This record gives sequence, structure tokens and C-alpha cells, in this order.
Amino acid sequence: MEKQAVDCARKAFLSGRSRPLQFRLQQLHALHRLITEKEAEIASALKQDINRSQFDTPLFELIGLENDINLAESSLADWAAPRSAKKNLLTLSDQVYTQAEPLGVVLIIGAWNYPWALTLQPLIGAIAAGNAAVVKPSELSKHSASLLKELLPQYLDQELYPVVTGGVPETQELLRQRFDHVFYTGNSTVGKLVMEAAARHLTPVTLELGGKSPCYIDKDCDLSVACRRITWGKFANCGQTCIAPDYILCEPGIQDRVVEEIQRTLLEFYGEDPKSSPDYGRIINQHHFDRVIALLEGSTVTVGGKNNREECYIAPTVLRDVSPHARLMQEEIFGPVLPIVPISGVDEAIRFINDREKPLALYVFSQDKKVIKRMLSETSSGGVTVNDVIMHYTINSLPFGGVGNSGMGVYHGKHTFDRLSHHRACLIKSLAMESMNQVRYPPQNAAQLKRAKFFMLTRLCSCARFTCVWAVLATMVALGLLVALLVVLLKDTPV
Repeated sequence: MEKQAVDCARKAFLSGRSRPLQFRLQQLHALHRLITEKEAEIASALKQDINRSQFDTPLFELIGLENDINLAESSLADWAAPRSAKKNLLTLSDQVYTQAEPLGVVLIIGAWNYPWALTLQPLIGAIAAGNAAVVKPSELSKHSASLLKELLPQYLDQELYPVVTGGVPETQELLRQRFDHVFYTGNSTVGKLVMEAAARHLTPVTLELGGKSPCYIDKDCDLSVACRRITWGKFANCGQTCIAPDYILCEPGIQDRVVEEIQRTLLEFYGEDPKSSPDYGRIINQHHFDRVIALLEGSTVTVGGKNNREECYIAPTVLRDVSPHARLMQEEIFGPVLPIVPISGVDEAIRFINDREKPLALYVFSQDKKVIKRMLSETSSGGVTVNDVIMHYTINSLPFGGVGNSGMGVYHGKHTFDRLSHHRACLIKSLAMESMNQVRYPPQNAAQLKRAKFFMLTRLCSCARFTCVWAVLATMVALGLLVALLVVLLKDTPV
């Protein structure tokens, strides 16, 4: 089944039908129709998978997809057009450019926490770049996976974009096949297995992983606003967001106020009983419920803590005075538990962050420009947002991706198109003006080498038609130099 899907996709790709821009636009438009016409069914599947609110479905998944599709449709001609490159004097009359071409067959392995956005967003880029793609949704969000398998063939080319469902055995079988790119969203443990499998075929990978995204709160900021934004980002989707604030770093003197503000905001967002709130989600399954509950071992709950295994419910939970050595500080929490780690100030916060794996996101709340500048210049992370959380993800002109343990490769908007394209270097020369090449041919001497160095190191404008003033002047100068060179060559040539 898995091999057949891959073979079918490759055969369809080799037929060439995914390459024309008009076909790509038609497929993108069809995908747009899918998410607009089937929004109610998608929302229903997410309600069953993760108790997602009908209003959160478009907010966290579908609007971003529409945005990426609209951008791709309006910009595809520009993205796919040849991109002029700078020339030197030796290539003055040549065509020098890069051309984006499709990689081939891409494997997209989606994630369960945002099963539509994190599966279809890479697919948008794959289609725009002219690839075929085998789509493997996560088996944990089973209702969404089943619906995607049902709907996608109704809207997109069935041979170019097959959907393969199933669990670990099916994914392992897919990874045994040869792809031209593998795009995986998930955790670092599985990411290593994906990369290992891809290495057997020398297949490039994009790994969108996660990690513990720190949130530093400076004493010099509006704690009410800061905690309101942090509370939203942490407990949306029941904490199951790869770029959710994983833990808070703050000075002991403001810890009580931080707890109070988060508690007040939780009451505003979800009421006295979050379990009955239509806006509060559930843990994906009992296995992950047990994992999150186990992380609480040895810590003191300050806010929340109530849970129900049968319903996969864990209330929004805050822990204070958490030790850096506590169990829940050793791995990504990926649930509605927010530890507060007291630190002495920005110096210790920077050391704390740099002593650990590079996170997917870093959040800084401060009104002090010096503090902000230090956090930006002295730490490293996949992305960073100052005085808010998560929102950098929503801007598709920004690249989204990790660094180090939190992933490799970026996507969103044009970045996805570029990631899933091969940028082919193209040089088209004429067989005329052979005298220009004399400087690179043997026999060589010092004078000839000097001229070759000058010609090769003098860079010209990348304008395709030499339309800018600088290019015109450079061309005139270059022609003068060519005439001078020809005079020298003729002078040195024995009669």
C-alpha cells in the first residue's frame, strides 16, 4: 500500500503534469475550496480528536492555511520566475540566473496537535513548487486523519497527492521508500529516526520539532498584559502547541504577582470550572495524559491541578518555585502545566537558556530596550517574540523553524516554496567572442593571470536587461576594457 502510493506519485510526477504553473494554481485553488467548503466537517473532527472549539478551528488552523494559499496564488509567477544573478566581466554577455525547479516526490508527515495546519501548510508549498507529495497524517488525531483521507482525493489530483493513513508500521514502511524530500513535524526522538531513515537515500529533510520554549518576564513590564498573553499562548489547545511558553523565568520578587495575574486571567478565559468551558481542550489520549501527570511528580501545585483520566482532562496548572532539576524541566511538557522558575535577573536568565538545548521559540517581556537587546543578541532560538507569544508564527513572511535540537529548515509562505524547490544554477553562453576567454586558457603567465583575476573579480549588476544606470555605466567601462584587452592580445600575438 505505502510503496504503491509512492510509486504512483513518482510516476505522476515524471509525467510532468505537476510542473505547469496553471496546474499548480488550479490545485491550490482546489485546496482552498476544501478548507472553506468543509470547515464544519473539519471542526467536527477536531472536536472529537481534541475537544477543539468550533471558533478555535479557523483561528488556529484554517485562517493560516487560507493566508498561505492566497499568498502562493498571487505570488507564484514571481517565485517561479528565473532570478538574475550578478555577473563578472568574463560572463558579461551571458545569461546568468537561478531557476527554481521541483524536487520530485515529497513525504509530508503531519502532527496531531494541529492536524490540518501542520499537514496542509507544507503541502501548499509542495504544490506551489511543482512537486508530488505523499501525505501521512498523524494516527493520533484519528478523526482528522480519516477525514483528510476522504476529502483530499475529492479536491486534488489523487495520483500526485495520495494520503496514507495508519500508525508506526505504515510510517516506517514509508520511510523505507526513496523520496526527494521528507518534511516531518513532531518531536526530536522521532525526528532522529526520520533523519536516520532519510540518510539511507541521501534524502534532505525538514524537521519541525519543539523543545522547551522559555518565557522571561522582566520586573520592568506591565505584568497584567504580559500574563494575559502568556496565559492565552500556554493554555490554548490544552497546552499542546510546539511553541507554547514551556516555562517562566522571573525574579522571586514578582513571582506572587505573576501567579495572581495568571489565575485572574484563567478565571476570565475559562470560568470557575475550565472543564465545562467550550473554549478549553483536552489531552489527545490517555497515554499523553499519563505522561503529563507524571511530570508533576515532586512539584507543588499552586493553581489548578484537577484532572480526569477518563476524559483526558487536566485543568490549567501553575507551579511556583520550580527547581531547574525538577522532572518537568527535563523534557518538553506539551500540556497545560506552567512551571515558574525563579532567577536573579537577566544575567541568570541568559545563562539558564544557553545551558540548555536551543528552543523553537523564545519569549521576552520587558520595556527595557537594553534587556531586549541582550536577550536577542546573547541567546539563540528558532524564533523570538518580544512582549507576546506565538504571534511570530502567524506572519508568513517570517521563516518558521527550529535550530539545533528544535529542528532544521524553515517554512511558511515563500520559505516553504524555496525549501521544497531546487534552485538550479544556470549559465548560458554564446560560442562567439572567444577572444574573451583567452585569459583562462594555457599557456599561462603572470600577466595573463593578472588580467584573468581582474576579469573574474569585477562583479556587475544582476539586472536581467542591464536597465539600471550603474549597469549601463559598468557595461560601457567593460566594453572599453575589452577593447584595451583586445589591443594587448593582438599586440602580443606574433605575426
